[in-house]
Amino acid sequence: MTALTLSTSSAATVRADAVVVGVAKGAKGVVVAPGAEAVDKAFGGKLAAVLETLGASGAEGEVTKLPAADGIKAPVVLAVGLGDAPAKGESYGHEALRRAAGSAARALAGAKKAAFALPVDYAGAAAAVGEGALLGAYTFTAFRGENGGNGKGAKGRKADAKSAPLGEAAVLGGKPRDKEFRAAAERAQVLAAEINRARDLINTPSNALDPKQFAAHAQAAAKEFGLTVEVLDEKALKKGGYGGLMGVGQGSQAPPRLVRIAHTHADAERTLALVGKGITYDSGGISLKPAGHNETMKCDMSGAAAVFAAVVAAARLDLPVNVTGWLALAENMPSGSATRPGDVLTMYSGKTVEVLNTDAEGRLVLADALTRASEEAPDAIVDVATLTGAMVLALGHRHFGIMANDDAFRTSIHEIAEEVGEDSWPMPMPGHLRKGMDSPVADLANMGERMGGGLVAGLFLKEFVGEGIPWAHLDIAGPAFHEGGPWGYTPKGGTGSAVRTLVRLAERTAEGDLG
Repeated sequence: MTALTLSTSSAATVRADAVVVGVAKGAKGVVVAPGAEAVDKAFGGKLAAVLETLGASGAEGEVTKLPAADGIKAPVVLAVGLGDAPAKGESYGHEALRRAAGSAARALAGAKKAAFALPVDYAGAAAAVGEGALLGAYTFTAFRGENGGNGKGAKGRKADAKSAPLGEAAVLGGKPRDKEFRAAAERAQVLAAEINRARDLINTPSNALDPKQFAAHAQAAAKEFGLTVEVLDEKALKKGGYGGLMGVGQGSQAPPRLVRIAHTHADAERTLALVGKGITYDSGGISLKPAGHNETMKCDMSGAAAVFAAVVAAARLDLPVNVTGWLALAENMPSGSATRPGDVLTMYSGKTVEVLNTDAEGRLVLADALTRASEEAPDAIVDVATLTGAMVLALGHRHFGIMANDDAFRTSIHEIAEEVGEDSWPMPMPGHLRKGMDSPVADLANMGERMGGGLVAGLFLKEFVGEGIPWAHLDIAGPAFHEGGPWGYTPKGGTGSAVRTLVRLAERTAEGDLG
């Protein structure tokens, strides 16, 4: 992973392969952002004019490279757009800094060191730049051959070296001896590492990450970071009556798992339970997905990946709160032993569910995990899932939806998501939609009205949350897996959506603020 350092060096004298400066869209053209004064001086105060000549506008994510002027030790200056310049007296927002740093880091793939001379006048800004750079530098190469996968020997290795992630991101203006700056940088490193852990898991193909293998990753992390872990295999799940997990997983040769992974702290006064949907591959089961909808279904465990990463982050940050992660892991496949439409499952809660659509499987595994998590009486429960295509239709590919049984809790999570730079939107839970899940043969069905399908899924999950426990449901179906070109610090493929929100929620819970 890319190293992150703080530096008090001048942008003109720092030794690096490139110096990154920020530019913005001002009322009269390109504006050079604070932090780049020494670079602008080397260009005779005409850096903005030079960049405009090269076509730069300061638009968000825009990258312009140019040879360094005399007086700058780095050979290359990379100007990255920050978007609209803030009003006089105001600072650039953290998300603008994250995205700019991410765009720059990706553009500098193959470089050993880059110095980021972006607007950093306090610890929070330094953390945003560092976080963005580390996330933007992310690459997934686990399944590429040693020759870059192209069979071209030394030439292939040379090409692969050029696409290697940036080696070091030095944040200029950071104060390595200042306690607040050091803590902010350390948090950024942990957060980025765990988001990238989630991304790696999401990007791993399903033939290398079935429920058992996912559980093994959790066991290895637990050993490394001092977490407690318990894995229920198919025998324990069957004996324990986990009808949702068993019903979804019974069609696959890779049986399901329920993983409990927990960070505990001696000073903790509160417990937060996180539940993640971990469908390591989703074919739709007997209700097979149509052609063109199967290719990315390795990402249907993104919720479990986010929960796993958040628990590890809480441990690495030594947060004074108990955080328990529940990973509901299964593979949804069609076979002679698979659950059929019309079958009735007896869930861990004792409720019976008529399965009308085997492709509405995420809510079934989550239901068992929510009931089990409720038994420990946590102060709050949050589940995370790539649950419904309906949520993508409602909110697009960049926002996740938030539903809850408590309005204040839902608002709090929405505010936290906005604070950390994750786009979200609060969604309602209309009671009238519950009737659509009535079943003539079971307590309820796993499907209801087609319109408002994302809301119906939330109402289904609510049925399995313990009485009196604040609960929220995050449907990350839109932002969890990015199929387009990379932008800002968002790569193609797994994104690690919701990890930042969960970690900040854990921090707020430790502070006694649950909304």
